[in-house]
Amino acid sequence: MTKNPFDQFSKQYFEEFLSPLGEVRINYEIPGEPRFVDIWFTPSTPLITSTRELGILGRIAATPCLLEPFRKQPTEREIRSCLGKLVHLEAELQRQAKRNEETIPEDELPRLWIIATTCSDELLDKLIVREDETWLPGIYFTSKVLLTGIIAIDKLPRKRETLWLRILGKGLIQQQAIAELMALPKQDNRRAAIVKLLARWKVSIEVSGEIDAEQRELIMNLSQAYLEWEQQTELRGVEIGKEIGKEIGKEIGKEQDRREILEKLLQARFGELDSNLAAIVQPMSNLPAMEYASLLLQFSSLSREDLLKRFESLD
Repeated sequence: MTKNPFDQFSKQYFEEFLSPLGEVRINYEIPGEPRFVDIWFTPSTPLITSTRELGILGRIAATPCLLEPFRKQPTEREIRSCLGKLVHLEAELQRQAKRNEETIPEDELPRLWIIATTCSDELLDKLIVREDETWLPGIYFTSKVLLTGIIAIDKLPRKRETLWLRILGKGLIQQQAIAELMALPKQDNRRAAIVKLLARWKVSIEVSGEIDAEQRELIMNLSQAYLEWEQQTELRGVEIGKEIGKEIGKEIGKEQDRREILEKLLQARFGELDSNLAAIVQPMSNLPAMEYASLLLQFSSLSREDLLKRFESLD
């Protein structure tokens, strides 16, 4: 399973939306098969949260489904691979049902959704897909036997119903969707969570290595979300800093206490505690009391690069 910034972002993104609606399994390994499903979702019965605000994504989440997001047009081989995952997963579910002397109704079988930034007319013709008048343009279905839907993000209309899918698009489509997201009320909990994920996506791209023209465009699209997230994390850092200041006047020698404080500070300052940041917690906690106190006072002004440069060599 290849790890890349979009792969990580898309899985966290769908998990954010779908977790309140049911069980989300990321990189789900089909039992007995060397196959991994990107996202395997099973809705709660009955649904405990309304899906109306999610638009098309909410309709998708009404039934068990496999979600396979692509940052580009999928190849024919990749599409066949996705179909293979659906077939093997259904076979496993049917075996489980047989052991329990149960049957699975046709409308409760898992659906496959291939979500791609684009799908050419040529590819759609090869797949012999059809549109459904009860769904929006840009959403296509194979024959009913295959239980598969394909979403071409670049063909979706610019409506609120499609917002959460268009954020996964490219270029102007994504730029417009992010602008719509940023225009939502700041009190909207979902807005705050997605802004945070977009900001992390930007950071992960920047630290992943060489950046090509497409990635530079993506970074530009994500910049507005990143700036807002950065401002919010700085504010949270100030609040945590006030709490930390109380500790400076005390005897701060317990290693476990120091580690917990530092982990909270790093999470507040940078949004998450990744492996690089986690690796410097120990050397920071080993500082003499005065140096440790000084570090806490400076924390809100130190960049990620400053901290890694100073403490990675001490690990």
